[in-house]
Amino acid sequence: MKRNDPITHLMSRTVITAHHGDPISKVRALFREHGVHHIPVVNADQLIGIISWSDILRVSFGDAFQTDERAVDATLDHTLKLEQLMQKNPVTLPETSTVREAAELLAGGTFHALPIVSGTKLVGIVTTTDLIKYLLDQF
Repeated sequence: MKRNDPITHLMSRTVITAHHGDPISKVRALFREHGVHHIPVVNADQLIGIISWSDILRVSFGDAFQTDERAVDATLDHTLKLEQLMQKNPVTLPETSTVREAAELLAGGTFHALPIVSGTKLVGIVTTTDLIKYLLDQF
């Protein structure tokens, strides 16, 4: 493995984002539509948090009981705000970081996505899946 490869070789530059104030139903739709597991939350282009599919599942019990999605969305939209579910101030890496730095953080196992930033501006994302694919390419 090329430990000092820049994180830019690995990160996804096209990032699906939610925006400050979006209803939970919109965020659920983004997860379903794009098949992602982590969505950074931005205010304009500034990173303010991150939400995972697991965060959504934790509060949407209707998904477990085959409840109508519209009913689940309506309930969630009326009871919770995105800012209540998202992880505020997520761990990030600057775009000047290396693959090794990302691997060290993701190896801790407490989260599975790292927003990549330039200052506070979101410029990409790296997930554990991205890292595994990168490692596979090395062999």
